[in-house]
Amino acid sequence: MTTYRIGIDVGGTNTDAVILNENYKVIAETKSPTMEDVSEGIYMAMRDVINKANIPLDKIKFAMLGTTHVTNAIVERKKLNRIAVIRIGAPATLAVKPFVGTPLDLKGILGNFVYLVRGGHEFDGREITKLDEDHLYRIANEIKGHIDSIAITSVFSPVSNAHELRAREIMNEVLGENIPVSLSSEIGSVGLLERENATILNASVVKIARTTINGFVNALEKEGIKNARVYLGQNDGTLMSVEYALKYPILTIACGPTNSLRGASYLTGEANSIVVDVGGTTTDVGVLVSSFPRESSLAVEIGGVRTNFRMPDLVSVGLGGGTIIRINEENSFKIGPDSVGYELPQKSLVFGGDTLTATDVVVALGKANLGDPSKVQFLDKEVMSRIYAKMVEMVEMAIDQMKTSAEPVPVILVGGGSILVPDKLEGASKVVKPNNFGVANAIGSAIAQVSGQIDKIFSLDRLGRQKTIEYAKKLALQEAINAGAEEDTCSIVDLEDIPLSYLPGNATRITVKAAGNLRINMTE
Repeated sequence: MTTYRIGIDVGGTNTDAVILNENYKVIAETKSPTMEDVSEGIYMAMRDVINKANIPLDKIKFAMLGTTHVTNAIVERKKLNRIAVIRIGAPATLAVKPFVGTPLDLKGILGNFVYLVRGGHEFDGREITKLDEDHLYRIANEIKGHIDSIAITSVFSPVSNAHELRAREIMNEVLGENIPVSLSSEIGSVGLLERENATILNASVVKIARTTINGFVNALEKEGIKNARVYLGQNDGTLMSVEYALKYPILTIACGPTNSLRGASYLTGEANSIVVDVGGTTTDVGVLVSSFPRESSLAVEIGGVRTNFRMPDLVSVGLGGGTIIRINEENSFKIGPDSVGYELPQKSLVFGGDTLTATDVVVALGKANLGDPSKVQFLDKEVMSRIYAKMVEMVEMAIDQMKTSAEPVPVILVGGGSILVPDKLEGASKVVKPNNFGVANAIGSAIAQVSGQIDKIFSLDRLGRQKTIEYAKKLALQEAINAGAEEDTCSIVDLEDIPLSYLPGNATRITVKAAGNLRINMTE
């Protein structure tokens, strides 16, 4: 039976959409401007690609969305949940309160209900002190009716999450199951403040995630797609079910660039290479390792908040198709970093506008054929050549920054703005621009697998190294299955164990990721 899947990815400039058949062949593709109201751009792209595909709508069985809604909510400080922040760690952690280092405007929105509770664990799993359950009951009754979600963080919960689990039970008992509870042991890794921050952000965006998902489902139904299972892209290049996304909406942050990496790998068959994704506003450079994005080993800031949950290792450069070029006196110039973004078709010179953009530069030099080339013939070719050389240098420097050795590596060009980049680059063994390169991000969303990951500290003294790693693998495989992966296709795609010499008990941090194909037959 022929079935189809629709993949949509929201970028800063364009919202891309594709429809694939069961063999992952592209049936239709489209680009639509990303509107100020992101949902409107999604609806336009969906409507356009459906019209182009001309297929029976009841045969569309899967719908995948890579969205910037959650990122925008945090950055713009809009539509965030009213939350309660509970840290279990008194008296050991009283010196540094929650929200330390958080921008004041965000703290003012989120920091009205903050509690420190006695409890928590030592680095070896021993209790610091008994969990103060009476305090938790008092907190639950105090916040009842005043908050939308709860963030719970306990000291060294990646080692023992017993107190976090008990705290959630108490919250659910008093407040009911409809108040979402985010646990730090399920979101971040070792590092109390960064893990707490990630948990707070996760709790703050549950409402926007629910609104986004409901809007996407309603848009599908409005277009006549009533039986499709909906998935959201997450920032390791895989998918998660609606239920999983509502529990961990923070994992959708940076899913756009990772979709592009996964799409680039699929379109070229390259498993280990550097991907250069050129959009309308920025160029994102990432690394494929075994067909998945390499993860960052550093703490990252989101909306000014330092966190330590998993994020792709990316370098972003202020260069895209809509990047504004300013030529000063004596023909000196400045490239960006601002962009005309989704207004490129109105503002760029070649389209009849009055703003010189990076797209105009490549058209003026005859390196691309867009719009009306006669509108840029007056530009000084020598100046344009110098600007273009600087643009290429910016990309080459970003590639060099992501390499782990001086050896040339394969480079894949994707994104609608990749017309800015030549087919030969310094440091690249080859430069590949595949078919459908302009919608690689939407393709990456549509073909993505479902994954699960665990990142915990284990004592090897208890089971030994090999048995502990096998146990960690089982946990990751189960996480993938819980997220919607087909059990028979699940496999381990990444494993890392790091001895922690400063902890007793032969402690080792083990990170395991498992992935598998979408489960076709799922119980509703």
